[in-house]
Amino acid sequence: MGYEREPTTGEALTNGSDLARFRPREPLPLINQGRQPRLLRDLLKGVSRSFYLTLRVLPSSLRLPVGLAYLLARAADTIADTALISPELRREFILVFRFQLRGPARVDALRRIEAELTDLQTIPKERELLTALPSAFALLESMPEPDATLVRSVLVTLTLGMEQDLSTFPVETSGDVVSLDDAPTLDRYIYLVAGCVGEFWTAITMAHAHSLRKWDQEAMSQAGVRFGKALQLTNILRDVPKDLRIGRCYLPGIELAQMGLSAQDLLDPELGKVARPVLVDWIKTAMEHYQGAEEYLLAIPRHSPRLRLAVLWPILIGLATLAQLVRNENWLDPAFSTRVSRRWVYMMMALSCPAVVSNRLLKNWIGRLRRQIIEAA
Repeated sequence: MGYEREPTTGEALTNGSDLARFRPREPLPLINQGRQPRLLRDLLKGVSRSFYLTLRVLPSSLRLPVGLAYLLARAADTIADTALISPELRREFILVFRFQLRGPARVDALRRIEAELTDLQTIPKERELLTALPSAFALLESMPEPDATLVRSVLVTLTLGMEQDLSTFPVETSGDVVSLDDAPTLDRYIYLVAGCVGEFWTAITMAHAHSLRKWDQEAMSQAGVRFGKALQLTNILRDVPKDLRIGRCYLPGIELAQMGLSAQDLLDPELGKVARPVLVDWIKTAMEHYQGAEEYLLAIPRHSPRLRLAVLWPILIGLATLAQLVRNENWLDPAFSTRVSRRWVYMMMALSCPAVVSNRLLKNWIGRLRRQIIEAA
């Protein structure tokens, strides 16, 4: 691809002896006052409407580090999901991306990612996201170092999860389906791609929100990890039919085998009843993680409604999604997708604004959703 050899994963994280070789051949672009809002408003809104709503409700000091972390994570995810090139080449681009996080980023490396991958994207905003990489990295390098360090750290971990996807599963068009081995493998995966975000969220909000100064960071980070795992498990279970058709089965193969099934068998929607015990067990695991998410929410002082709303909305959407999924008899059929409606989301947001300051109302609301799931499981 015309690169100097990029470091292996371990080298990218630990070896600084050759850092001078990787300095940019030209400086990253300066971020002017108009560029920063466009990145964190227009572009972010285009690649994630739901997260954009969460970002807008956050206190203003948190919007830059959280929004930029999300944008860069989405850019890395776009690289990993570019199915028109081989998994090996995608892994190489992910390693290039990860090495730029050490800083200073090489603008020629970022431009090569743009040149090689932009035209392969079918979604216009994802094309725009890749072209914006130099500006996004410049913004990262202009941030205060404590915030930039947290953003870099979470992105390194997230890209390790993406790399695991690419090394575990077959080419999307191969027709083969591969499952993760066992429960510990899935648990490790959901930490890499989401649980680590709970640690990041805890550290960055404690750094910016005076109301959280009494938090025990270690304890709250652990609760944050469970929060992230709950949301990722929800996404995985909801997306089983879609993922199967690109060769990915996150349900552990050892558990499917106990039902007399293989990952390939799950392509038959009629086997949903046979495989349901595996689904239900993982819904129960997600519910246990949501208990940690609820504890996380209620630990935020009531006089910090913006921080509470940013945590409450994903919890309610996630639980409502599981409530639909557990009642979906056709959960293996991609024609019967499990998603809450946009109308439900907007109504939930409207109702949550007055309720967010009441622990009693929040417990009752979350409790109702939990009971719906338990009763249908």
